[in-house]
Amino acid sequence: MLLDLARNYRWGWHKPTRRLVDQIRALAGTDPNAHPLVALAALDDAAWAALADDATIVAAIEQAHASLTEELAAAPPRVTAYFSPEFGINESLPQYSGGLGILAGDHLKAASDENLPLLGVGLFYREGFFLQSVVDGRQTERYQQQDPAMLGATDTGISVDTPLGPVTAQAKVWRIDVGRIPLYLLDTDLESNTAAVRAITDRLYSGDQEHRLRQELVLGIGGARALEALGMSPTCYHLNEGHAGLLVLELIERACRAGAKSITAALEQIRPITLFTTHTPVPAGIDRFPRELFTHYVEPWATANALDFDELLELGVLPSDGPVKPFNMAAFCLSAAGRANGVSKLHGAVSREMFAALPLGPSISSVTNGVHARTWVSDELQELFDAQLGSTWSEGDPAAWAKAPALEASRVRAAWQPGRQRLVDLVTSTTGTELDPDTLTIGFARRFATYKRAGLLLTDPARLAALLADAKRPVQFVFAGKAHPADNDGKALLTLVNEFAASTASSSRFVFVPNYDIDIARTIYGGCD
Repeated sequence: MLLDLARNYRWGWHKPTRRLVDQIRALAGTDPNAHPLVALAALDDAAWAALADDATIVAAIEQAHASLTEELAAAPPRVTAYFSPEFGINESLPQYSGGLGILAGDHLKAASDENLPLLGVGLFYREGFFLQSVVDGRQTERYQQQDPAMLGATDTGISVDTPLGPVTAQAKVWRIDVGRIPLYLLDTDLESNTAAVRAITDRLYSGDQEHRLRQELVLGIGGARALEALGMSPTCYHLNEGHAGLLVLELIERACRAGAKSITAALEQIRPITLFTTHTPVPAGIDRFPRELFTHYVEPWATANALDFDELLELGVLPSDGPVKPFNMAAFCLSAAGRANGVSKLHGAVSREMFAALPLGPSISSVTNGVHARTWVSDELQELFDAQLGSTWSEGDPAAWAKAPALEASRVRAAWQPGRQRLVDLVTSTTGTELDPDTLTIGFARRFATYKRAGLLLTDPARLAALLADAKRPVQFVFAGKAHPADNDGKALLTLVNEFAASTASSSRFVFVPNYDIDIARTIYGGCD
C-alpha cells in the first residue's frame, strides 16, 4: 500500500496522504522534501516496527490507499494527449524549468481532480534541470543524475524509434502517475543508442539549437509513436508551446498512410484533432531553427514518405522573421493546428497581432492560465477555506467564493501567519538575513530572462534604498529565480540583484534565495503580501 501511495504523485496535494508522507520522512530522518520512495528505502527495522505498531498510522494508510484505488477505478479512457517539454509536478521530480512546466503540472493535477480524460507526454531528463548556487553574486550550475525508479516512474516495457535525419533514436517509455492522470516520458539513455543519441534527453533546455531540435523530434514523433504502441488513439492532441509541434510530422505520416496524397491533404485531416497553446508574447521565446539544420534532420523523413519538403518548410515561415526565414515552430503549429489559444485575454490579443499574417492567427482565442490551488495554498488556509467556504473553493466555484466576504479578517490573518514564518525561516536558513515577520513583504520569483525585467526596481536605486530604509513604512523584497546556463544577459541581471542585496543600501530588506524550485515557490507564495 505504501509503495502505491508513494509512486502516485497525488501525495503532493492530497492532504491526508501528504501528512503520511511527512510522518514517514520524519521516521526515516530524510530531507523534508525527499521523495517518499527515498524515505521508505531509508526506514530501518526499528522504524518499520514503530510504523506497524501505530494503529492510527496504519488506519490512515489503509484509508488513503482505499481512496486512491477508488479514484483510479473511476478514471475514464484517455482521449486527449497533452504534449509538453516539461512538467512541474513536484520539487522531487526535477523535470521542469519555469512557468510552462508549472502550468503543465497544474494542468494534470486539475484534470485528475476533475476526472478528465487526459494524459501527458514529455521527456525524461536524466539530469533534470540544474541546481543553482550563488557565489559572490554569480550563478553557478551543477547537475544531479536522476533514477527513474526512485522518482516513482514505472517501465512500460515499450520502446519506440524516432528518425533523426541519417540516424534513428530509440527511446524507452516511462510512466508516472499524477493522481488519475498517466504521464508518459521518453528516455533515450539506452545502451542500444550511440553516445550522442543517449545524450538527447540528458538535460532540460541544455545544449545548442541542434540538441533542442533532436529533443523536439523525440518528444513529437517519438511521443506519438509511444501512444500508438501503448494502444492509445487520442482524438485530440494538445501542443503546449511550439516545442511539441513536431508531433504534427507523425500525424501527417499517418494521414498519408491512410490515403492522403499530399501534406495539404493530410493537414485537412489533422486540424480537427489538434490544438496549439502559445505562451510567449515576445519573439525571443519562440523556437526558430536555421533552414539548413531543419533540412538535415527532417528532409529524409519527407523523402521516405514521398512528401514535398519545400511545402513543409513553407508551413514554418513567419513573414516578420526577416529576409532569411528560419523554420519558426510557432508558425508551423499555427499552420497545422485546427485551434489555438493564448494564455490571457491580453495575450490572446497580442498573439493575434504577432501572428496576423498566418491563417489561424486572427482566430487565436485565450484561456487564462490558472493554478492548482491545492498545490499552492497552505494547509492552514485550506483548512479555513474548507470549513468556511466549502471544499469546492479550490475549483473556483462561484457559490463557494460568494461566502468569502464573511470570512473574519482575524481568522484569515491567523491562518496566513504560519506561511509568513516559513518564509522568514527559509530566508534565514539560506541567506543568513532575518526578515521582519510584520513588515510588508513583496516577492519576485521567476526565470531570470531579460524580458521578464527583474531589474526594474534597480533602475532608481536611490529611491529603492530610501523605501527600504523607511522606519515608518518599511518594505522588504524576496527574489528568487534561475538564469539559463547559456543566457549571459540573464546571469548578469541575477548578479545585479545579488550585488544590491549584499550592499548596505538594501538595509537587509532585499534578499535573493538561491536554487529556486517548487518548494521555494510555494514558500514565497505562502509568505508574501
